[in-house]
Amino acid sequence: MSSKTRFIVALGVLALIIAAVLGIEALRRRQSATPDLPPGSIPITFNGEFVAAFTPADLEQLQQVSFVDAEEGKTQEGWLLRDVLHLTVEDMAWTPQMQVTVVSNNKSVELTWAEIDDPANWVMFDLAGRGTLKLVSVLERLNTRDEWVQDVTNLVIEQP
Repeated sequence: MSSKTRFIVALGVLALIIAAVLGIEALRRRQSATPDLPPGSIPITFNGEFVAAFTPADLEQLQQVSFVDAEEGKTQEGWLLRDVLHLTVEDMAWTPQMQVTVVSNNKSVELTWAEIDDPANWVMFDLAGRGTLKLVSVLERLNTRDEWVQDVTNLVIEQP
């Protein structure tokens, strides 16, 4: 085989590899893609698939609740996470072991559905000063300002 033929074969193999990588990446992006959402929307995924989204304005139809935080004695007022999930993900069969991860740009927290569903835990969204949502609670691992999840960007639900 001449060197010209080897060079053409090598280019062909390289082109096939590049096409395969680009095709796989495009398929992966399409499967995890969320539809165009309005600014400030918080997408919700279940086992890696987009299922719903909401904005803070959507929560106005829910009943507000409040508690006084132990750290500074300030009232935290907002919407229970369980009510938000029932509103936005209507057809979900919730089980106590389901994991819900609340994510921001610099922090995340994993909660079980059992923790979220227990009203004594006060797992709720409160409006932050910038109009974004923060996750607050009286749970031991979420009961101080440093532990709260500020500026929530998305919710990830997983069935173990």
